[in-house]
Amino acid sequence: MLHRQREAFVEQGPPELAVRLNRIDRLLALVLDNTDALVEAMGADFGTRSRAASLFTEVVGMIPVIEHTRKNVARWSKTTRLLRAARVVGLRADVEPTPLGVVGIIGPWNFPLNLVVLPATAAFAAGNRVMIKMSEITPRTGALLEELAPKYFDPTELAVVNGGPEVAAAFSALPFDHLFFTGSPDIGIRVQRAAAEHLVPVTLELGGKNPVVVAPGGAADVTKAAARIAAARLVNGGQVCVCPDYVLVPRAHLEAFADSARRTWRGMFDTIVANPDYCSSVNEANFDRVLGLIDDARSKGAVVQAVAPAGEQLPDRATRKIAPTLVSGVDDGMRIAHEEVFGPVLAVLPYDGLADAIDYINARPAPLVAYWYGPDGDDFRRFVRSTRSGGVARNDFAAQMIPSAAPFGGVGRSGMGAYHGKAGFDAFSHYRTVVGSDLPFSITGSAAPPFTKPMKLYADAALRRARNKTRRRLAQSGLPRSSGDRR
Repeated sequence: MLHRQREAFVEQGPPELAVRLNRIDRLLALVLDNTDALVEAMGADFGTRSRAASLFTEVVGMIPVIEHTRKNVARWSKTTRLLRAARVVGLRADVEPTPLGVVGIIGPWNFPLNLVVLPATAAFAAGNRVMIKMSEITPRTGALLEELAPKYFDPTELAVVNGGPEVAAAFSALPFDHLFFTGSPDIGIRVQRAAAEHLVPVTLELGGKNPVVVAPGGAADVTKAAARIAAARLVNGGQVCVCPDYVLVPRAHLEAFADSARRTWRGMFDTIVANPDYCSSVNEANFDRVLGLIDDARSKGAVVQAVAPAGEQLPDRATRKIAPTLVSGVDDGMRIAHEEVFGPVLAVLPYDGLADAIDYINARPAPLVAYWYGPDGDDFRRFVRSTRSGGVARNDFAAQMIPSAAPFGGVGRSGMGAYHGKAGFDAFSHYRTVVGSDLPFSITGSAAPPFTKPMKLYADAALRRARNKTRRRLAQSGLPRSSGDRR
């Protein structure tokens, strides 16, 4: 598949704007023409996942991003002219965004449609061809997309493959021109290692333990914050890479926060086991892993409070449903303090001063998103300035993803690179510099010997000017000139 796609790319060259837009439209048509079948497949893969949840998170939510990309492709694709004044005297310099060639995309199971369609859209916008490896954990969705793709695309434009870990490992090791992966940090390490064999650049969209800080000093409405955070923890059964994972609450407001969170969960569901809106764990392995985190915390002294409807016994293995669960008294000896939960479980920790909360976050790997609930004041700006994360959202779940033009990506262990908007176009483009000279002499020929006396004098004079200019700037700044200079 890779050979055929690259052969077609070389033969046909970078596609015109009309072709890029047409490929984006065909990809969107594939989704919109077959939405019901795709939603049904995703529901079957999860066991319980409501149609509304799949529509909002997998389809409706990505349409604005696709439309934004489509609207701006022409502008993003334009050549940038440098040295405009020099063109008059015979020198021209351009920077052209050019497609890389063939992009490989490895999709995750938690949003098996959205998280392959959006990067594929960005890759098409940049003029590439695309190969997608679907997650084996959502096999019905993967099989359906593989079946539908040839109805909308020639396989030299878009190819979809399925298979288990062996296929995924082989896919990761292919000499793509770029490899895009969404998944866990541990698998991301393997993907990057495999790609490195061919020096394939990677974009890694990974997870992490996303912290939430409720503003200190009574600045936040704790009841409202708890209600929003508790509801956000249940999106897709908590199986979202941007879900809040743990909450740092001012110690004086810890009980008020916990009461509001539990009250919110009790009011959301009369039933969980039979509720089609309450998403299951995707499989038994994830179900058992989440329960293992809860049991480990409880055995090591944490207080675990599950909020189950009256008369229901949860967790329920038959439906793979776990009750919304609040965990307090967490310490670093517990697995839940370090492992991403990916389930309907929220850890709540007290803090005394904002510096303590910031130190707690900074002692851990950088998350995909850091949340703040409270006003946009000095404390919030200190929080943003003093922490490191892929994005920051204030007072709402995944607010950093609302603007279609906003780059989405992690940093450190939560990922590298970004997409959505122009960031996606840039990720799958190479900015190629093209410079031509019609001058009667060579500008760079002075770098070749023999070196004349005027050339040597010019080099010394240029060095003196640069040195003096730098010294003046340092003197005017009033800042230290060296580690030992504290003026």
